[in-house]
Parts: sequence; C-alpha cells; structure tokens
Amino acid sequence: MPLNAGDWVQVRSKAEILRSLDANGRLDNLPFMPQMFDYCGQKFRVVKRAHKTCDTVNGTGGRSLPSAVHLDNMRCDGQAYGGCQASCLIFWKEAWLKPLNEDGRQKTDSAASPSAAASQPPTSQPLRSQKACTEEAVRAHTLAADQPTTGGPKYSCQATTLPEFTGPLPWWKFSQYVEDYNSGNASLRQLVSGFVYASYYLLSRPGRRNPIGPPFRWLYDRVVSLWGGVPFPRRPGLIPLGRPTPQTDLNLQPGEWVRVKSYAEILASIDRNNKNKGLFFDAEMVPFCGKVFRVRTRVARFIGENTGLMVKLRTPAVILENVWCQSRYSDRRMLCPRRIYSWWREEWLERVTPEQAGASLARAERLAESSPNAA
Repeated sequence: MPLNAGDWVQVRSKAEILRSLDANGRLDNLPFMPQMFDYCGQKFRVVKRAHKTCDTVNGTGGRSLPSAVHLDNMRCDGQAYGGCQASCLIFWKEAWLKPLNEDGRQKTDSAASPSAAASQPPTSQPLRSQKACTEEAVRAHTLAADQPTTGGPKYSCQATTLPEFTGPLPWWKFSQYVEDYNSGNASLRQLVSGFVYASYYLLSRPGRRNPIGPPFRWLYDRVVSLWGGVPFPRRPGLIPLGRPTPQTDLNLQPGEWVRVKSYAEILASIDRNNKNKGLFFDAEMVPFCGKVFRVRTRVARFIGENTGLMVKLRTPAVILENVWCQSRYSDRRMLCPRRIYSWWREEWLERVTPEQAGASLARAERLAESSPNAA
C-alpha cells in the first residue's frame, strides 16, 4: 500500500539505500542527494504523498511521480550544492523508507514472517546485479556531466533533474484529485475551494473580449469576504512598466518578526508584471498579506533550476517560517504538495517587536476559533 500523509516511516540504512541506486546515484531517475544520508535510521512522519509535483524547470505545469513522498518539513540545506539557499523540499522514494506502526515498530505483511519481510529489497525493482553505488559516487553526481567552459560549476540535484524522474500530468486528469483526497494531502473543502477559484479565474481573466471579468472579480471579493477569505489574488501591480519600483533595506535577520504588508500596499510597490526589482509577487503569496511571521533566512544565491548554474540576487530576499506555496491559485498544478518557499522583498514587509507579534498571533488565533471556515 502506498504511504499517506500522517504515516510514520524510518529511513533505511545507508547500505540498503546504496544497493537500490544505479551508478549515477539514482532510483527510477530520482537522485539521492548526499545530505539525505544524514537521516538514515531516523523516524519521520510523511507530510504529503508526492504523487504529483510542479515543473519549475520547463514550466509545463503538473508532473506525475510514482511511489514518492515528502517527509515532515525536510529540506535541502544546499551544502553539497555550493551553498544554494532555496531550501527545496526533498523527494523520498518509498523504497528508501520502512513503514512503521504508530507505536514505532516496522509494519510487516500479515501473510509473511518478520524475517521474510525484513529480507525484502529496499526498492520497487529487484536488487541490482551490478556493484552497489557508493557514497562517493552520490557526491560526485552533484555536479552535472556537461560542465560549461564558463559560468560554472553546473549542479545536478532533484530540482534541476525533475523532468527526468516525472511524467506529464494534465490538469484535467481527475484521478489526481481523487488521490489528493484519499492520500490525506487535501481535504474535501480544499478541493472544492480550488475548483471554485479555478472556475472564477477562467471566467474573469482580463482582456478586451472578456467584459464580464471585472464584475466577476468584484463578485468573488464580496462572496469570500463573507467568511473572511482571501480577495481575488491575480491583480496587476500599479507601477507602469519601465518605471522604477521602490526598495526598502531593513537588513532583516533570521529570528526577527515581521508583518507582511496589505495586498493593496504591495500592489502599489510592483509593476504591471507583478515584479519588484525583478522578483515576482505571486498569487500564492496573497493569503499571507497582513499576517505576522518570523524570518527564517535571507536568500542571496540559488541554483537556477533550468540551467543548474548558481544565480546571485542583486537585491537579497528573505524567506519566512512556514510560508510556502500552497498551490491554491497555481495554473495547471492545483494542490501541488511541493511547498516551495515564497521569497519576499523587504519592501513588502515591516519589522515588528516580539510583543507586537505575540499580540497579532493571539488575535489571529481567536479569529480562527470564532471563524473556523475562514480561508
């Protein structure tokens, strides 16, 4: 049986995992990354089944991925990849994990003895006949085979090779949404909300030949306001293209508290392409407007997923704790479980004291208790 959200697992031993990998350190084309060895033997909870994901390499939309999960909030630390600060959520093949009962003991097939279950190979395929992969080979393959003559090094990780271990997944394939619900990835309410938004989005897209767009967006805002929901999240910024966008330097550091500015304030700081100094303000960031969060880290460099090369930001951004894409408003990839962190310009944030943050969080908690259906 496939793993579901909430299941407990134990990461297999290094030797077991190495036996499952090919000479390139992969299983079913999915790379096993060096930092993942640090978790061997440890127990974790499955946070999402990774039966689908989003293509951030070629931008084709949704992608399917068999027999994989995400564990807790386990992310790449970038140490094996030139200090990349993107903190991507790690993919785990089910073959690298041992399912556990709630009491922490390994699950076994009721029809088999414990010794027989323990002898099963740690992969969805038969054990490889060739010599097992080595940890040195896994580390060596963090660099791509086609190194450029300039601008390198070129890295190879789960994010840069995503099209190689996933397959196409059309947005209209309904079975993916059934699996979202059956796996525990999404509630029925989340599915219904997603379909409602998608329907409104298709009807309200701006254009000269779509006169019903503005009234539909107005109606959307009025309806969701009845339960404190998020306003229509796809509006263009107010600054004309070619005009400079404002910049604020708060020098925010990990651990500090900030309040995200209102959606209206942020629209006033981005251009018609929804960018500030080249950084895109995405619809998935709108639900966090007006709320208080702690700074997780600063972002100054990351690996470009479509090139494998290190990119340095001219203007650093910040990542906020537990603020990631929920895939509520994403085109062709609704309810993707990948949880990519949102990047924030300091222009979109304002520093608050710990006391102010505590008061805001307490108010938000009281509001959630009084309005359980708020979204």
